[in-house]
Amino acid sequence: MMKLLLTAALALSPLLGKDNEPVKRLNEATAVLSEIMATPDKGIPQDLLEKAHCIVIVPGLKTAAFVVGGKYGKGYMACRNKSGAGWSSPGTVRIEGGSVGFQIGGSETDLIMLVMNERGVAKLLESKFTLGGEGMVAAGPVGRTATAQTDAQMKAEILSWSRSQGLFAGLALEGATLRQDLDDNEELYGKKLENKQIVMTKVKTPRSAMPLINLLNKYSSREQKSASSSSKK
Repeated sequence: MMKLLLTAALALSPLLGKDNEPVKRLNEATAVLSEIMATPDKGIPQDLLEKAHCIVIVPGLKTAAFVVGGKYGKGYMACRNKSGAGWSSPGTVRIEGGSVGFQIGGSETDLIMLVMNERGVAKLLESKFTLGGEGMVAAGPVGRTATAQTDAQMKAEILSWSRSQGLFAGLALEGATLRQDLDDNEELYGKKLENKQIVMTKVKTPRSAMPLINLLNKYSSREQKSASSSSKK
C-alpha cells in the first residue's frame, strides 16, 4: 500500500509543479515591479506609467535562450480598465525568437514594457505580433520623469526596459515575437481565454493575481489623481 501511495505521489509531483508555474510567475512579476518602483530615481518615470495603456512584465528571462528561434520566457500583461481607473485582470504572454542582435546579457533578465497608445494596445491583444517589426518599440528612459525622452521614444507605441544583475536600463527589442499563452490562461482562469477577453470584458481577477493588480493600482490607478484634481476645483 505504501509503495502504491509513493508511486502515485511521484506521478503527481510533476503535475503539481506545473500547475504552480503560473502562480509562481505572477509572484515573480509582482516582485519585479515592486522592486523597480521602490527606486524611482533608477526606475520607470512616473509620468510615463500614468500615460501607459498597458504593461507587460516578463520576469527571469534566461540568457541561454537568447538565440535565433529560442524561447525567451513567459510573463503577464494588464491594461487600464475602460473607465481609465484601475487595471484589468492579467493575461499571460510569452516571448519567442529574435534577431542575432537581440542580446541583453547577465544570467537572468527581467523585462518590462509599457504600451503607450491604442494602436500599440491593438497589436498587443493580437494572438501574435513581432516587436520592432509590426510594433514600434523604443528603449525607455530611466528616472523619476520622462523629460529626457528622445523624439523616437515620444513616438513609440511601446517602451521597454530590462533589469539584469541589478542594472535597470532601456532596451530596444528587435525581432522577437510576443504571443498570448492560452494554456497558462486556462490554468489561471479555469478555461481557455484569450488575452483580449480577459482585459476587455472585466474577467474576475484570480486571487493569485490580486497582489500584482493591487500594486499596479497603488502606483498608477489614476483614481487618486482624478480625485485630487476635483478637490482643487
